[in-house]
Amino acid sequence: MAKADSVTRTVDGRRLKLTSPDKVMYPETGWTKQDVFDYYTAVADVLLPQLKDRPVTRIRFVDGVGGDRFYEKNAPRYIPDWIRVFGISASPGTGKEAKTVRYPVIDDLAGLLWMANQAALELHTPQFRLGPRGGIRNPDRLVIDLDPGEGLGLDDVAEIAHLLRERLEGEGLQPVPVTSGSKGIHLYAPLDGKRTALKVHAWVRDVAREMAEAHPERLVAVQAKEQRVGKVMIDWSQNHPARSTVTPFSLRGKPSPTVASPRRWEEIGPGLEQLGPDEVIDRLDELGALLSVEERA
Repeated sequence: MAKADSVTRTVDGRRLKLTSPDKVMYPETGWTKQDVFDYYTAVADVLLPQLKDRPVTRIRFVDGVGGDRFYEKNAPRYIPDWIRVFGISASPGTGKEAKTVRYPVIDDLAGLLWMANQAALELHTPQFRLGPRGGIRNPDRLVIDLDPGEGLGLDDVAEIAHLLRERLEGEGLQPVPVTSGSKGIHLYAPLDGKRTALKVHAWVRDVAREMAEAHPERLVAVQAKEQRVGKVMIDWSQNHPARSTVTPFSLRGKPSPTVASPRRWEEIGPGLEQLGPDEVIDRLDELGALLSVEERA
């Protein structure tokens, strides 16, 4: 049977041409572009609230995960006019002069599938949202990325996640664990929007350093790989307004398809594993999104 060159769908009133649906994007499992379309359609109700009003950096895998990858921040020239695009400083919220980046914002399933059709498997977003005219708002969440150094695995990261949970809850925050779909765990905590991104960035940096000083045999708060062997790195840098983190429910560009997946704290322990897309879809009916979204004016 001949492979389809494209399929046409009407989504959110938009007519979309989805190309090469039979193209294999994950060679290890045979997962195709159509599987990517189906996954993003299935999780749109929980993914779109996480993307709402956030500028999106895409990691594109035009030839699948076995080929080259590239980061794309600027919206391409051929982006449909119904996808919102905002010109934002490359160093937003810092007061520094920087070039302007034309970021897209994904508002609906049509926009999500258009991005998937560009082989944008990974969607990354900052911790702030944009106002209706593209203004930078204060962050509505913080994130801590726990990354295992050489010789460690996800079980080791799970132990550290509970240490960080205790520390953040002591500050009145309610962290939610998200297995990253890669090696580690992200901890998200909602914020009230009263502090600037740079203040949040500095505060999380101080927390990371304090934790590393209190547990020097287990933790490190610096990026240098030679200092991370046998330790879990507390990466606080993704709270900077110029940085972004893989969006919860986004696919990852790994050999097998995995997902950045919100989890229950009861799951964060021995035997913890990253989740694949089918597992994430199966969990939604029973558990819901697990990661709340608070709308603020």
